[in-house]
Amino acid sequence: STASGPFSTMLLADMGAEVVKIEPPAGDGLRQWPPLNDGFSENFASLNRNKRSAVLDLKAPDDVALARRLILEADVVVENNRPGVMDRLGLGYARLSADKPSLLFCSISAYGQSGPRSGEGGFDLTIQAAAGVMSVTGEPGGAPVKCGVPLSDFASGLYAAFSISAMLAHVRAGGHGAHIDIPMFGCTLGIAALQTSEYFGNDRSPVKLGSAHPRNAPYQAFQAQDGYFAIAAGNHKLWLDVLRVVDMPALADDSRFVSTTARARNQAALKEILEAVFTRRPVAHWIDAFNEAGVPHARINDYAAALGDPQTEHMGWVQPLELPNGQQTRTFASPVRLNGQGFPIRRPAPGLGQHTDEIRAQYTAKAA
Repeated sequence: STASGPFSTMLLADMGAEVVKIEPPAGDGLRQWPPLNDGFSENFASLNRNKRSAVLDLKAPDDVALARRLILEADVVVENNRPGVMDRLGLGYARLSADKPSLLFCSISAYGQSGPRSGEGGFDLTIQAAAGVMSVTGEPGGAPVKCGVPLSDFASGLYAAFSISAMLAHVRAGGHGAHIDIPMFGCTLGIAALQTSEYFGNDRSPVKLGSAHPRNAPYQAFQAQDGYFAIAAGNHKLWLDVLRVVDMPALADDSRFVSTTARARNQAALKEILEAVFTRRPVAHWIDAFNEAGVPHARINDYAAALGDPQTEHMGWVQPLELPNGQQTRTFASPVRLNGQGFPIRRPAPGLGQHTDEIRAQYTAKAA
């Protein structure tokens, strides 16, 4: 994965962890990803704030020795190589935990540290395919599409950060360290609890429904006169509110729509009836009407609109960021607030090896 490890450690760094990113001489591959701002990757910057970067060549014995010292000084090490790579470098959990029993060693991989598929690599696309996400994404009968946001990468990073935080509490209470095994395949199945339970409940794999929902209706994107909008009438009261907005009270007694389950079963017919009304007025009209009625609603925002939303502005989520080359950009900061305060960006994303000398000096002095 390109993003899981960096995302998990950024979440921890946002919360105050001191993170040292170890990069090979060629750098993290994400540094090459466009858009490049005077040569520096905006994608890389979005996942690597609040970290220091040191370049180590793990084929060189001196650098392996330094990496070992760094790990033994740390509370946590996060790696997303294929299983076995860290062991071959002499930096595996078994070896290091013998010297430091409290060590938390978090390994993110495609399929996990053991099992028939553990040797396989994987990226977000192949994991979304393998774990079922692509089978429920897109329009019925359409070609396979993935979720546009790399769910598998980022969900795995969240699982990693959550597991590390929980285990840190355990270690600080006097518990033993652990090898935390984060399989992207399993994490992607884990966030699909509604889909896996649907399968266990009726022995049928869930199917693609476009923007619709298997158990709620009206709960999808609808066409208006000049575009689309979404409403989510997730319970019976909200359904009756929708009928007031479209002025069709008789539908409340229609046998096809009398319950949430019935509406979900007959949602294609329901969509046709509602869109006959919705297509007479523009999106703005319906957004205002559903806002007033208290029915959850949304425009189909692109990222420009979502980042420009007044709520985004109120929360202060978009922050200025200076890149190591002096260029200015913006970034999406941590969405979490504690007692009304967000988290500061203490350090911009580091240049490749920006802190190598400082870290070398710090840990060589400690060894002496």
